[in-house]
Amino acid sequence: MKRGWNGSWISWMTIAALAAALLLGAGAQAQTAPTSDATPTPDNAVMLTIFFKHDQSRPLGELNAQLERQGFYKAFPPEGVEVVSWYVMMGIGQVVTLRLPASRLREVNRVIENSAWGAYHTEFYPTYDYKAVGIGNHEKAKK
Repeated sequence: MKRGWNGSWISWMTIAALAAALLLGAGAQAQTAPTSDATPTPDNAVMLTIFFKHDQSRPLGELNAQLERQGFYKAFPPEGVEVVSWYVMMGIGQVVTLRLPASRLREVNRVIENSAWGAYHTEFYPTYDYKAVGIGNHEKAKK
């Protein structure tokens, strides 16, 4: 593991593997601009867990005022992106999991860069839905 851009620990191998998966998933198609009506389907959906870590050197009221000024509450989550969960993790900040088409990943990133940075330090964890496979394996093992 190496030190990441914002001081958090990031595995460069994980980033490389994700980039390769996204590139391979795109195939030989030309890159197109995401459409606002794109919806997640089993063949294009990714989930993205975002840690919004509070800047603990500043009081919460000050952080919330900054988020308001930067338009965070208006811009996040972008229209049409599904919120799977949104929790407060005491001592950390907020943890949000989104489900979205992979083609909208850049849009979500830009919304966060433009409206959350400064009040939050962010960490991103792209994932995929494994629930059906995991439960299937469990049921098969019980037989």
